[in-house]
Amino acid sequence: MRPYVIRGKKYYPTVVNVGDKFSGNASWYGPDFHGKLTSNGETYNMYDMTAAHKTLPMNTIVKVTNKKNGLSTVVRINDRGPFIATRIIDLSNTAAKKIDMINDGTAPVTVEVLGFHSKGQRKVPLQEQLKDAPQDQQSDGFALQIASFSRFEGALLTQKKYDDTDGYKTIIKDMQTQNGRMFKVWLKGFRSEQEARDYKSLGHFKDSFIVRED
Repeated sequence: MRPYVIRGKKYYPTVVNVGDKFSGNASWYGPDFHGKLTSNGETYNMYDMTAAHKTLPMNTIVKVTNKKNGLSTVVRINDRGPFIATRIIDLSNTAAKKIDMINDGTAPVTVEVLGFHSKGQRKVPLQEQLKDAPQDQQSDGFALQIASFSRFEGALLTQKKYDDTDGYKTIIKDMQTQNGRMFKVWLKGFRSEQEARDYKSLGHFKDSFIVRED
């Protein structure tokens, strides 16, 4: 899942599991965006049951519940946004109507992950289809090797320097190689090989390369 930058801030789409819940404010978008392309290449239709989210994987199916009145609706994530710190999801016009938030413009909501859309399904899958779908998005266990040292002290300094870079963690791998004992510094926390490749392409670590975690 490719990181992206909006207004100078970098966002990292993340892995989620069925049942994960998030709370915050919802907003909605309609006529001004109707007919324009969404972030996943679809044409936005304000009458479809869709929504925008900053980091949920595309085609995640979520239930959105308005905390003010208890009304709920189910939507599919096909766009990015809303890029306002106090809001976590941007609903289509029709989805917003279903939870009675059109007039207010925003509403406090709970967002619950129900499942993940796959090819061949209707745009918002039936509950029976979601039960047969994957219940999470598995981590592939990929890391980025950013340095290698023959002395532990060098690896330790590098680990401390780059730990928690962009939310990723560093670890030291003590390995026996044909050149002797080496201490390799890995940046880990990527949820897929593609995410690791996308991050590597940013060029923050010269001569880094992708490795598979044990």
